[in-house]
Amino acid sequence: MIKRIKGLEKSSLRLEPNAREREILFRIVNDYAEGFLNNLQTLPAYKFTEGQGIGIYDSPVSEEGSNIENLLEILKNNVDTPGLNPASRGHLGYIPGGGIYHSALGDFLAAVTNRYAGVFFASPGAVRMENMMVNWMSEIIGYPASAGGNLTSGGSVANLVGILAARDSADLKAKNFERSVIYMTDQAHHSIKKAIRIVGLGECVQRFIPVDKGWRMRSELLEASINKDIKDGLNPFLIIASAGTTDTGAVDPLDMIGEIASNHKIWFHLDAAYGGFFVLADSAKAILKGIDRPDSIIMDPHKGLFLPYGSGAVLVKEKSNLLKSNHYKANYMQDATVSNDELAPGDLSPELSKHFRGLRMWLPLKLLGAAPFRDSLEEKLLLARYFYEKLSEIKGFEMGQYPDLSVVTFRYIPPQGDVNEFNKRLVNEIQRDERLFLSSTTLEGKFIIRLAVLSFRTHLDTIDETIGIIKEKLALIL
Repeated sequence: MIKRIKGLEKSSLRLEPNAREREILFRIVNDYAEGFLNNLQTLPAYKFTEGQGIGIYDSPVSEEGSNIENLLEILKNNVDTPGLNPASRGHLGYIPGGGIYHSALGDFLAAVTNRYAGVFFASPGAVRMENMMVNWMSEIIGYPASAGGNLTSGGSVANLVGILAARDSADLKAKNFERSVIYMTDQAHHSIKKAIRIVGLGECVQRFIPVDKGWRMRSELLEASINKDIKDGLNPFLIIASAGTTDTGAVDPLDMIGEIASNHKIWFHLDAAYGGFFVLADSAKAILKGIDRPDSIIMDPHKGLFLPYGSGAVLVKEKSNLLKSNHYKANYMQDATVSNDELAPGDLSPELSKHFRGLRMWLPLKLLGAAPFRDSLEEKLLLARYFYEKLSEIKGFEMGQYPDLSVVTFRYIPPQGDVNEFNKRLVNEIQRDERLFLSSTTLEGKFIIRLAVLSFRTHLDTIDETIGIIKEKLALIL
């Protein structure tokens, strides 16, 4: 047995490169990263390739390894070239993600040190760091000291955690689901509907409150619907609003919705995955008035703080509601008792094993301070307004509502022919140009083109270039 163990040990030691091997690997990988960043200005925002990354299957996992140069070539050809380039300044579709370099350094350190941030006993400093980030987010939206939260993989899990807290706070049981009511609009993100189903609330009554011309929830109709449901013997227990819808960037009237929720003692959940961090920008403070009113709110640092994908957050005004829904005891975890002053991520979300996400957020905020994040968000708001005003000056364009935040919707009305088909062709021509990426949506049967300004690399020159490309493609297909 000893001989067998020694033989296996020799092979397994290949998992532990020595200092020289680490140096070589790091240099080669860093050279690749530097090459990507240094050439980013000229790389396509969207690349159509024949195989669309299928070559990755030509190199399956085998018993023997490969050299790093070959693997980086596979990565470049099949992952980093085809499709959308989220790191591009020209990524103006969907809701752009971030990817600031400073966060990559935080992820590198988190991976190397392999700190486990799920339980206070295991890594008290890591838990304190994540709680520090949660507390900072709570402060900027105006939450009380009693608030708590969790850094999640994104808005979908964050919505799940918030809606779970709403369910348990109301002490809902399965026998009550069919008479319990959830209120939202048809502009709610699809992850909301998914979360409702996952937490077992699919049998609840779901009311879709009409929106105004700016795609914002009509609070007076929300109030009327609640009053009618109460009169009919139903149980209104959850209102879900949006601060920055994906389709149009609309912000629901948060203050009025908060007042209604408070008066009727209904849990108010806010999906601010896209729009929440705009609270840092002076130009958005009035639009986001009432952002402190929800019982739970989600915000995505991989959107408004420009962190890499996989950075979401859920905040709950009373953290005891998170603990009630997520804390469990296990015999093998008896050493890791709950600390009253420092609740750990494992006690506040469905995740137990989790990436140390706090470091990717803490490091850039501490290195740079909050000012450049605040200024970049203000810049994006103004760039969206600038684009709206400039495109409005071009004859034939039908503009959506003036942007609440940094999403602009529009379409072109051609002199003849099908309007929807024309705009499908227009956005397709823009995407195939590869210099920038715009996306589309459908609103009331109309094919709408969207511009979403949120990449930290998008500046005035990008927006001017975008207007020029739109005019160029328009002339091509008219």
